[in-house]
Amino acid sequence: MSEPTVYVVDDDEAVRDSLRMLMRSVGLPVQVYASGDEFIAAWDSGLRGCLVADIRMPGMSGLEMQEVLQSRGSRLPVIFITGHGDVPMAVDAMKAGALDFVQKPFRDQELLDRIHEGLQHEQANHEGELQREEISSRVESLTPRERQVLARVVQGQANKVIAMDLDVSQRTVEIHRARVMEKMQARSLAQLVRMMSRLEALGEA
Repeated sequence: MSEPTVYVVDDDEAVRDSLRMLMRSVGLPVQVYASGDEFIAAWDSGLRGCLVADIRMPGMSGLEMQEVLQSRGSRLPVIFITGHGDVPMAVDAMKAGALDFVQKPFRDQELLDRIHEGLQHEQANHEGELQREEISSRVESLTPRERQVLARVVQGQANKVIAMDLDVSQRTVEIHRARVMEKMQARSLAQLVRMMSRLEALGEA
């Protein structure tokens, strides 16, 4: 897993050099690429940070690059640099999942503000993904019977109802429920419900 980095994609060498110096001036790791194809070739799922790209480039456009990255499961926030005539295109890009766009000519601080927002957004997503993986791992540690109890507990069913539903004693349900709480590292029913809601929101449960 790489450290959070600002990836700049622009066919204009002067722009690449300018943005490289700007990122370094505020201590942000930066890598620059001359085309969408070049960045796609270097991309892998472990990249973290924020992508800043010109929306209109020879060959693969910024929009086309965004589509390819999305098809590969990239979670890098994308900020597009646009000319005045590219605003409708940038709006379409945002509808397709881009984080933001900045119009030329832009102030350095304006772009830096957007980039910091992108990095914070990516960091929050990354932490959420780590939490999701941890919760999923805990669910996988449960026995089939414990998973049955878990599903019913988070639906709000009482132990007596669960016992009747699974055709076991209420004491057996209490034992399974205690094991579920222990394995899931949940201190309360509310916390357990939040964990499972997080997984369900991402289609993992």
